[in-house]
Amino acid sequence: MTYRERIFGWAFILCALALAPLFITSNRWIDFLELTLFIAVLGQGWNVLGGYGGQYSFGHAVFFGTGAYIQALLQYKLGWSPWLAMWFAVSGTAAVGALIGYLSFRYGLRGSYFALITLAFAEAFHVLSRSWPALTEGGQGVQLALNQDPALALATFQFSFGGPFMKAYGFYYTIFTLLVICYAATWWMEHSRFGAQLVAVRENEDAAEALGVNAFAVKMRAICLSAAITASGGVYYVQKFLFVEPGIAYGTAKSVEALFAPIIGGLGTVLGPLIGSLFIHGVGEVAKGAIHSVLGDRPGVDLILFGVILVLILAFAPRGLVGLLERAWVRLKAGRNA
Repeated sequence: MTYRERIFGWAFILCALALAPLFITSNRWIDFLELTLFIAVLGQGWNVLGGYGGQYSFGHAVFFGTGAYIQALLQYKLGWSPWLAMWFAVSGTAAVGALIGYLSFRYGLRGSYFALITLAFAEAFHVLSRSWPALTEGGQGVQLALNQDPALALATFQFSFGGPFMKAYGFYYTIFTLLVICYAATWWMEHSRFGAQLVAVRENEDAAEALGVNAFAVKMRAICLSAAITASGGVYYVQKFLFVEPGIAYGTAKSVEALFAPIIGGLGTVLGPLIGSLFIHGVGEVAKGAIHSVLGDRPGVDLILFGVILVLILAFAPRGLVGLLERAWVRLKAGRNA
């Protein structure tokens, strides 16, 4: 697939997502798209470090949760504007990423060792958030005040009582804007010298260092960018639901969703997490309906289906769905030219 064809494909998908609310009247499907884009943002955060850098993380919830808690606590404890708190949430989480990266990469941890230490940090932050009620409100979580004044909807970053359009689509276009920003940053990285160095470290770290690449510095930049993107998802979550607690913030669910999307969609590709997220949640909605109609209420069966899909993707499509789509496009072009 040529560069021009990829640009056309990205533009088509983004235009379709931008215009989707104009043609969808069901709140259920708007919520479905919001959730899909939300997981796509988390997945891109994981993809920067795991897909492009080859540093697989099992604890990316540490970045989601830290961003969410900083966003919530700065408003709850200090009365800050959510728009100001957002910058501190993203930069503060990037600093946490730098700390985890320094403690991991400085001592040469990679592969399964790095995956386990990220899982350990996520659990440590989970325990800390429960056991420090003076700061985090402990297990009861942080509940932000609901604004009911339509005139303050934009200032408070709360759209539930805004105008008709803001109420219906405010958070959809919020997560869509975050998606565009995060994917633009990833596209820039992919075509930059930093991106080339990161891929070189992923392929063979020792060879990259022999060629003059500072692997430690490259991985540090990658984990900071990854943490910042994932934290933006935490900011969105807090502003939409006005609540965060340790289980939501640092639970394994967010880590699993963040890594599933790029692995199924395509590791080390810009669109992989978005395609993977659309596929996961599309299949999930269909599977829940089918399973419920055949077997009744069987919680957890859809998760078994996800596991089977993941195994099949890893076995037969190691480049993910993006790889399958590219191969299908190449065959289609070859058939036309024949």
